[in-house]
Amino acid sequence: MATYSELIAQKQALAQQQAALEKQIADQLNEQRAAAIAQVKGIMAEFGLSVADLGSGKPARAPKNTDGATVSKVAAKYRDPASGKTWSGRGLKPRWLSEAIAAGKQLTDFSI
Repeated sequence: MATYSELIAQKQALAQQQAALEKQIADQLNEQRAAAIAQVKGIMAEFGLSVADLGSGKPARAPKNTDGATVSKVAAKYRDPASGKTWSGRGLKPRWLSEAIAAGKQLTDFSI
């Protein structure tokens, strides 16, 4: 069985090995990145492209909520003729619609 001091020495040796391996990984990734950049620059020069030709770099995707779910637009089903405000029928009723219903109007009065 190893003594405490031997275990500490083994731990330090392993930590040094880990640091050396992490440095090797970082160096290799940097080399691969530099090679990829050189390849891209070569292709761009070959075809006369500039960074502006690449576009914004943002993929054309549907917008997402903060929780990651995609946002989809829903067609409006109800419109306030006075203000032009609309409601899709999803979620809570907007204040303008709740007030109008409380005043005696029907939901169908606002249908589009």
